Amino acid sequence: MKKAIYPGTFDPITNGHVDIIQRASTLFDEIIVAVAENQTKRPMFSIEERIRMVKKATKCFSNVKVIGFHSLLVDLSDELDANIVIRGIRAVSDFEYEFQMGYANASLKKELETIFLMPSLEYAFISSSIVRSLLPFNGKIEHLVPHCILGDILKKEDYVCTL
Repeated sequence: MKKAIYPGTFDPITNGHVDIIQRASTLFDEIIVAVAENQTKRPMFSIEERIRMVKKATKCFSNVKVIGFHSLLVDLSDELDANIVIRGIRAVSDFEYEFQMGYANASLKKELETIFLMPSLEYAFISSSIVRSLLPFNGKIEHLVPHCILGDILKKEDYVCTL
């Protein structure tokens, strides 16, 4: 059974993330979406909120499991017995960062393989940062995030936004 981990902050999950998950779910027997605690990024949503939104957005995929984690990715891969990491890359800048992280992880665990997937063209510009930057200005985000979590995002109290 081929298991792969798709780690990230998912603050919040976007249509680009879901696109990567959907495509990865056809390549592997099981996809574990690992939501990182990562307080250094100062996420807008708590880890519980992010896990809940990712579960909602991926409930239609029978081979996708969602967990939270706060350890090194290599330790999580040992715990889950999964030696494949999926990373989405939209641009050269993403590749440079992910390339370094892939080698850093491989230096800690040589069996850990990193697979890069590009999002479909229609989602290539979407990032969680873009979604968060639009929220305080009541910017339109309906085309950027899964519809099933739109309400969860818009009711967040950390910014002024009206439905």
